[in-house]
Amino acid sequence: MKSVEEYSAGGVVTREGKVLLIRMKTLSGKLVWTFPKGHLEKNERPRDAALREVAEESGYECAILSTLSLVRYSFRREKTTVRKRVRWYWMAPGRKIGKPDPKEIYGMKWLSFDQALRMLQYPADYRLLEAARRLEKGGRK
Repeated sequence: MKSVEEYSAGGVVTREGKVLLIRMKTLSGKLVWTFPKGHLEKNERPRDAALREVAEESGYECAILSTLSLVRYSFRREKTTVRKRVRWYWMAPGRKIGKPDPKEIYGMKWLSFDQALRMLQYPADYRLLEAARRLEKGGRK
C-alpha cells in the first residue's frame, strides 16, 4: 500500500471571546465546521503558510500570537495512506482584506467558545479550541 506525508498549517483566530469557524467540504463531500488551514507550498515555513491559508479562507489578515499545537493523524485517500502533520497557531484578526473563495468555503462564523464547541466535529478541533480559550483567558504566552 502506498503512503505519503503531507504538511499543513492553520490558525485558531479569536477576538473578544469569540472564535472564527469556516465551513468546508471533507474528502467525502460532507460539510463540516472547522478552523482554516492548508498545505505548505514549496519552501514555505509553517508560520507563513498558516497566515496565508487563514487569509485565503477567511479574508482576514491575522497576526500569530502563539504556537498552539502540532496535530498528527492518518487517513485514506483512494488507495493511499496519508500521514498528515498540521502546525496550529493562535491568531488575532487584523484588517479584512478579501472574501473566502465560495468554491472552497461554504460559510464563516464568529461564535462564542461554547457555540463553537457544539459546531466542531473533529476531536483535535475540540482540543485546539480549549487551548485557544485558555490562552485568550490568560493573555498571550
